[in-house]
Amino acid sequence: MQRTANAVWTGGLKDGKGSITTQSGILSDTPYSFVTRFENQTGTNPEELIAAAHAGCFTMALSAQLGTINFTAQSLRTTATVTLEKLDVGWTISKVHLDVTARISGISATAFESAAQSAKANCPVSRLLKAEITMNAHLEQAA
Repeated sequence: MQRTANAVWTGGLKDGKGSITTQSGILSDTPYSFVTRFENQTGTNPEELIAAAHAGCFTMALSAQLGTINFTAQSLRTTATVTLEKLDVGWTISKVHLDVTARISGISATAFESAAQSAKANCPVSRLLKAEITMNAHLEQAA
């Protein structure tokens, strides 16, 4: 299986503008620029897209891990925070922090933590990234 995305850029780094399009069309000529990446202006950027990919991948992996121990979550909510910082070697994605909250009937905190740690280590995006990946996993009591 392969998926594609395309980026187009015109102009210089600081005054230029770009757009990103994904194979599915969910992103179609979605604009990005220096200010959306480095100055927190409204718009997307590569780090935000990596965060979205990691949050989605991890959450699906956690659902799969829970299934292997016969649990199905009522809900899983994950936020991935990607840190981009300037290091001696240049701009670097230095870490990703996963913050997950789950609602699962009957699971112990130990079983949940084990499933979450396995999902963190084994989701394909986690294996792709060489940055430090950290996580907080919160279990809510099911109704």
